[in-house]
Amino acid sequence: MTDKKDEAGGMDDRGLDYSTTTPVLDEDSVDPIYKAKAHVLNNAIQNIGMGRYQWELFVLVGFGWASDNMWPIITSLILSPVTLEFKQSRPPLLSLAQNIGLLAGAVFWGFGCDIFGRRLAFNMTIGVTAVFGLIAAGSPNFAAIGCFAALWSFGVGGNLPVDSAVFLEFLPGSHQYLLTILSIFWALAQLLATLIAWPLLGYHTCPETQTTPCTKSENFGWRWFMITMGLFAMICFFLRFVVFTLYESPKYLMGKGKDAEAVAVIHKVAAKNGTTSSLVVDDLLLIHNQAASIYNHQQQGTDAAAALKRNLEKVNLTHVRALFRTRRLAYSTTLIMIVWAFIGLAFPLYNAFIPYTLASRGTSFGDGSTYLTYRNSLIIAVLGVPGALIGGLLVEIPRFGRKGALAFATAATGIFLFCSTTAKNSDALLGWNCAFNLFSNIMYAVLYAYTPEIFPTKDRGTGNALTASANRVFGIMAPIIAIYADLETAAPVYVSGALFVAAGA
Repeated sequence: MTDKKDEAGGMDDRGLDYSTTTPVLDEDSVDPIYKAKAHVLNNAIQNIGMGRYQWELFVLVGFGWASDNMWPIITSLILSPVTLEFKQSRPPLLSLAQNIGLLAGAVFWGFGCDIFGRRLAFNMTIGVTAVFGLIAAGSPNFAAIGCFAALWSFGVGGNLPVDSAVFLEFLPGSHQYLLTILSIFWALAQLLATLIAWPLLGYHTCPETQTTPCTKSENFGWRWFMITMGLFAMICFFLRFVVFTLYESPKYLMGKGKDAEAVAVIHKVAAKNGTTSSLVVDDLLLIHNQAASIYNHQQQGTDAAAALKRNLEKVNLTHVRALFRTRRLAYSTTLIMIVWAFIGLAFPLYNAFIPYTLASRGTSFGDGSTYLTYRNSLIIAVLGVPGALIGGLLVEIPRFGRKGALAFATAATGIFLFCSTTAKNSDALLGWNCAFNLFSNIMYAVLYAYTPEIFPTKDRGTGNALTASANRVFGIMAPIIAIYADLETAAPVYVSGALFVAAGA
């Protein structure tokens, strides 16, 4: 049988694909020439293969994944001591400030990296987080720590959209499964944060049972903790910005009309991997001319406005309507958005207040020492690491797969939250929370892998944007609900558990 690419003259003797058939050029695309040239660059990356550059980038992108989970965990860990020191009657306002910053960061860095480049955004996100995390240690009042939480979260919010774009644009298609493996950094981040918090917060924090005013000098643990985590983020920034040389994305350069620079980056990556690439500028020029002739000489935009236009395509109503074109597709799109929205509300509603819950419930059990509170937080965090690995195994079970694993893990997460309300002592409460963290990490590992797969390729960006928006918007609602639900009752736990069970159903 004759290969379609050969018929179209799409593959040359160097393995570079010039195909202008439908899989390469999409008539519904805002810029089919851009997509065709991007396909050639993808082919060049695939020919180079997985090497030193990509593996180093994998670790550095892992820092971004870790930051995405670590800093919300940091906010939850300092919530109790900050509340005691500043005598705040509405502690969830700190989480509200954080979630507003996360949403703003996701929008700014997500769209901005298509205008001022991936490289700048990749380096700056963790840098912004590190600077404001360090400054937050000197907060004189609750309003100040809330402002700094929003500012460091502004950096954190850009990690996933920017880092995933950077990694995927340098990753061979044969190794895209590594995007799922990055979830291990997400779980390790919680473990690291709680491991550091245990000695710093456990020994230098006012106890919940203290009747005298909590002073800054006896409650300095959370400030040392902020300094430590800020320095860790600064080290990650140093490794990204100074030690590792991140090349600008070839697709970004090509989209700006800098084909020669895009080709030069391909050759630099090949050289670092100890190999070579046969890609030349004429290859991109050829595919440009072929595509232009097919689409009536439609020109590729080479300025920032064109780059923004391609990025805004993600929320174009044409692509949104495409996700609801058939009853089955509309059902899948709506369902996954609801799942992400419910989880966006349920996860921070409970997880952000775990240390506070452990401390307050522990006090009622007669063993609510700060040392025990943060020791238990560490034990809970340990269970998150195997969760990411178990999720990868469950999706491979025949007749169970991603849907089964996601439904099972999400519902189980909610059930264990309900069970935690039956605890009669701290050990029982710890056990239920360990089970919750194990299954919630299984849930996230499966969800990150499953979500992009249910959307058609040409509408995948829009689908991801819709689910991410639903998650962040509902995340902002979580602390507002917590304020009126009263953290000293089990109400947030019941609401969170019900949302998890509903999402799993």
